[in-house]
Parts: sequence; structure tokens; C-alpha cells
Amino acid sequence: MSIIREIQKELTVANELPVFGAGDTVIVSYKIVEGNKERIQQFQGVVLQRRGNGATETFTVRKMSGNIGVERIFPVNSPFIDGITIVKRGAVRRARIFYFRERTGKSARIREKKKFTA
Repeated sequence: MSIIREIQKELTVANELPVFGAGDTVIVSYKIVEGNKERIQQFQGVVLQRRGNGATETFTVRKMSGNIGVERIFPVNSPFIDGITIVKRGAVRRARIFYFRERTGKSARIREKKKFTA
């Protein structure tokens, strides 16, 4: 197993991404190639989960487009991710907040983490 992990470390693209988790609102800047043109599209939403590790690590982001919920799964080590900006940190008690899908209105709010200065 250690040989496989060493090969995966060599092949993965090391992105310098901020530390984020479930409940955080993020903006993912994703490169999109259309023909010979390349543009950056921003996808802003709430992180529902992070799963996997190493080369197979992914995270799911959910946003509301009109009245329709749109979810997108991004690989953490993708060369197409230009950057991730954290808009606000969410205070949730679970690592995977799939219950968030059924929520609408006031119950769909996530409390913001309080910052302590020591």
C-alpha cells in the first residue's frame, strides 16, 4: 500500500487551498475550457461535505439558482481549480450536512463561527 501512496503523491497537483469544511460558504474559481478559449467561472455555495483523501479527495458545494438547488463535486487536487475563497465559516455539528438539502427559508440558515481573540 505504501508504494501506491508514494506514486499518488508524485502524480497529484499540490494546490495551496485554505482550510475549510462542511458548513463554510466558499467561492470556487474553476477554469473552463471552451474550444480554444479558457475562462474562469465562480461557483459560490455552502460546502456539504469533504470526502476521500490523497488523490481522490473531493468536496461538494451546494448553491441555490433561483428556486433550484445545484450541487457540484470538485476534486481537491484538480488543476482546473484556480482558487478557493472563504466567504464565511459555518458552525455545524456534523461533517456531512445532507439535511441541509431539505431546508428552506429560515431553517436553511447556518450560524457563523465566532472568532475568539486570545
